[in-house]
Amino acid sequence: MDLPDDLFHQAKARAALEGASLKDVLRRYIESGLRQPTPPAGGPARRSALPVVRGRGKGVIPNLTPELQAPLEEEEDLAKLHRSFGR
Repeated sequence: MDLPDDLFHQAKARAALEGASLKDVLRRYIESGLRQPTPPAGGPARRSALPVVRGRGKGVIPNLTPELQAPLEEEEDLAKLHRSFGR
């Protein structure tokens, strides 16, 4: 089996971290991959569903820092101002 160098090194490192042989790690990954359902021949692969993020009103997004939030609020304020003047 001919593997790209970076893939070979990743597999070898994983085997070392797990205290397993490279052969055992590769066998386990191949078995795991073969157990996965295969897409129908000729058809597009089935895509996984995207996570749904539900809004909670006009609250602040928890991971949005004040530095990132300020330009967004300014942009929103300017848009409201332009709408109020009929632009």
